[in-house]
Amino acid sequence: MQQPFAEPLPQHGIMPMPIEYIILALGFIVGFHMSWNIGANDVANSMASAVGAKAITLRQAIVIAGILVIVGAAFIGGHVTDTIRSGIISPRALADPQIALIGAFSALVAASLWVSFATWQSLPVSTTHSIVGAMVGFGLITGGSEMINWGVLGAVVGSWVISPVFSMTIAFIMFKIIVRFVLMRTDTFAAALRLSPLFIGLAIFVIVMSFLFKTPMGKAMAVGDITAMLMSSVIGIAGGFGGRSLLRRLFAKKEARREPEMIFRTIQIGTSCYVALAIGANDVANAVGPLALIYFLTKTGEVGATIPVPYYLLLFGGVGIAIGIAMGGARVIRTVGERITLLTNTRGYSVDFAAATTVLVASKLGLPVSTTHAAVGGVLGVGLARGLEAVNFAIIFKIMLYWILTVPAAALASMLVFKLIQFIV
Repeated sequence: MQQPFAEPLPQHGIMPMPIEYIILALGFIVGFHMSWNIGANDVANSMASAVGAKAITLRQAIVIAGILVIVGAAFIGGHVTDTIRSGIISPRALADPQIALIGAFSALVAASLWVSFATWQSLPVSTTHSIVGAMVGFGLITGGSEMINWGVLGAVVGSWVISPVFSMTIAFIMFKIIVRFVLMRTDTFAAALRLSPLFIGLAIFVIVMSFLFKTPMGKAMAVGDITAMLMSSVIGIAGGFGGRSLLRRLFAKKEARREPEMIFRTIQIGTSCYVALAIGANDVANAVGPLALIYFLTKTGEVGATIPVPYYLLLFGGVGIAIGIAMGGARVIRTVGERITLLTNTRGYSVDFAAATTVLVASKLGLPVSTTHAAVGGVLGVGLARGLEAVNFAIIFKIMLYWILTVPAAALASMLVFKLIQFIV
């Protein structure tokens, strides 16, 4: 095993004890910071439309999302993770454990810095693509362009267009359906209640399918496509009609506001909770994945295709995300929920449904789409359904600029951090 920086003490793993354990200690600090940033930035994916539509208050959103991301991370998050995020770099980049240790730490620092900067600017960016960009920088600095899987990187770039456009289209169509069959009726409340099994059932269908296909827990179950669709359909149908019964009881009181928006408000709270749970299950890997690699390398001095993620690391990441939501989530929530277009509960439902459907379809097709891009695309879709004048294109263009900058900015930061650590060591 090569030791390019220092001769190790035989009893101390891959590097002299002070270096490897200092990197591990710093890795926990930076990993927590990355978790914090995920919470502060990605919470908008789940709660922005609900807050913008006044389905829940900002404080309620922060509390609900904080609880659900911890549950999602600790109980649904994956207990193994890929050492090479999304297959973006060649396995040869990790052949030397010492280089891999410094590279994983550099990628974690770089991604955390970029997401932190974007959050400070109140703009939503993809935490997944931030890690991908940071790994690209690591690959380039260690072996040049031949270390990069350009096909995978091309798919990431393509997702900047595919996911928001697909989500925008679904949100546009769904909101137009709601307008045609609910909001244009004489008795809008009766129409909304009559069709509520359809809207509730569709949301439940997508949610169940997403958990079966998208989350690490679902992938571990290895349920076939047909079985998953049957399970989701049955649960969706039952949930749809059961939901209508609950809605009838809820609005049976004379003092209840009998408006269609109130029905969709109830549904939207459920869809927002699902997205928050999914963020904990999926996005926690963006923080604890590199940290687990650092921990594993420090402990064993070896690296494989996948590595185990200790339960306490998942909980550690979930708590970090929750704290990030509480301390910094309001900034990006306000941008997505209030600054792009005016949201109501019917529009918010359309946004959540579109984002969840986009991520589900992309997951099945193996496309590296971002929930952030899908959520923003959904908001844009319902805005366009009301006309071009209903959309704040200035903020849209600024958000898109940051999407484009994510991979190169994270890559450059990763390269600089890697070289700095190499120089110090």
